[in-house]
Amino acid sequence: MISALTLAIDVGTGSVRAALVDGKGSIVTIAAREHDQIVPRFGWAEQRPADWWTGVVATIRSVLAEVPDAKSRISIVVACGQMHGTVLVDADGRPTRDTVPLWNDKRTIGLVRNFERDNAPITYLAESGNPPTPAWPGFKLAWLRDHDPEAYARAAHVIMPKDYINLRLTGEIAMDEGDASCSFLMNPGTRAWSPEMVKRLGLDASNLPPIRNPLEILGTITETAAAETGLASGTPVLVGGADYPVALLGSGTSRPGLVSDVTGTSCILTLIARAPLLDPDISNVATVEGNWGPFVLLETGGDAMRWARRALHEGKESYDQLVARADAAPVGSDGLFFLPFLTGERLGAHRNARGQFFGLGAAHGLSHLNRSILEGVAFAGARHLKIMENASDQKIERVIASGGGAKTELWLRIKASIYGVPIVVPEEQECGILGCAAMGAVATGARSSLDEAISVYVRYTDEIRPDPAWQERYSRMQPIFDKLYFNSQSLYDDLDALADPSLQDG
Repeated sequence: MISALTLAIDVGTGSVRAALVDGKGSIVTIAAREHDQIVPRFGWAEQRPADWWTGVVATIRSVLAEVPDAKSRISIVVACGQMHGTVLVDADGRPTRDTVPLWNDKRTIGLVRNFERDNAPITYLAESGNPPTPAWPGFKLAWLRDHDPEAYARAAHVIMPKDYINLRLTGEIAMDEGDASCSFLMNPGTRAWSPEMVKRLGLDASNLPPIRNPLEILGTITETAAAETGLASGTPVLVGGADYPVALLGSGTSRPGLVSDVTGTSCILTLIARAPLLDPDISNVATVEGNWGPFVLLETGGDAMRWARRALHEGKESYDQLVARADAAPVGSDGLFFLPFLTGERLGAHRNARGQFFGLGAAHGLSHLNRSILEGVAFAGARHLKIMENASDQKIERVIASGGGAKTELWLRIKASIYGVPIVVPEEQECGILGCAAMGAVATGARSSLDEAISVYVRYTDEIRPDPAWQERYSRMQPIFDKLYFNSQSLYDDLDALADPSLQDG
């Protein structure tokens, strides 16, 4: 019997990927097509929805060509996509502007600062589920209203990147709970649009699409989409999900007590909990299985090693050589600390935080500096994890690591010992693709639940457990790191004043 296939689509920031996944969760074939970011000004980042669609068509046709009978075997199409890219479309589904601001676009910073000045967190956290940040689509919509009023006026709907692809595939419009939860416009209690937040930002509620469960059938492949992509018309398409919660699912981070550590350029730590954590320093995303993912983001994760390679080694040593140097230093780097805030912090009152080494002595060398960088990122992560663990009253059982940082065993050993819990790494790093496949399996009845699908689809490398000796050393260092973090905050404004004398008092 020929098994059914799921067509999974992942619309990322750097590329579109399409994959065919079989009933055991194995990727049969995968194709990718890159697309560019457009940077018209410093701090801005845009992309063209037309480029996403071109990539989707090309990658679908590529995977169909690899498996000749795939067209008839595809039982469902499931897409996930980068979050926060704010797409305006008219009543006919056409974009009202050629480009859209992305998740990493900072043009709304003035709107965010004004909102923070005029609104105390206690007045909006229960309505928004999140602290304000330039990433959220609510602020992007406000910017478009003010700076591109013609496009805003013509818009019938605002949707996210994967929603645009679903629109092109099916002609239907909806947004999943994951994308909506990080819009700054969804009430986390009702999981519906918040009239209060819409009013505070001065937006038009009629533009907001229906919020639907990611596992629901959105529609089917239209004749037009079938002709473009090579898919069979009538093939069902799920509502799908935002890429981060879908990747959490595809990594197996899908029940309370589990933590995801995604270390790439930055480091995102997510704790699965029954309810959002309403705190000015914590963001919250609705997860596919119906829980919440409170998360914190260190702007400098793997980028700390990139900085070290450039600044300390003038680019002459490889990352493997840097890690080997770090491994030669003693645990705790002989009392040398590194605060990994090279590009500030995403949230809170001290976005102007700085990186620093503390405790330098004449006996310290490059090996100590390299190791302290790895340890510093882990100490900063552990501080955030403790805040989330205490706030949720949820005991952390295990950390599931992914991203480039998960390839460095020394870093995983350091993190396991500082976090105080075991760490595992998924064998398949295409977590978004696997998450889409698990969703498709449940929607078609091939699997009875997401838990069953994930238990079959996700496999891990060997577990890395805390080293007792390392853990004892790090447990004595963590309070010192925390004191450094808090005591340094009083100096950040002074440093800003050095660069801009107009900021000095008096």
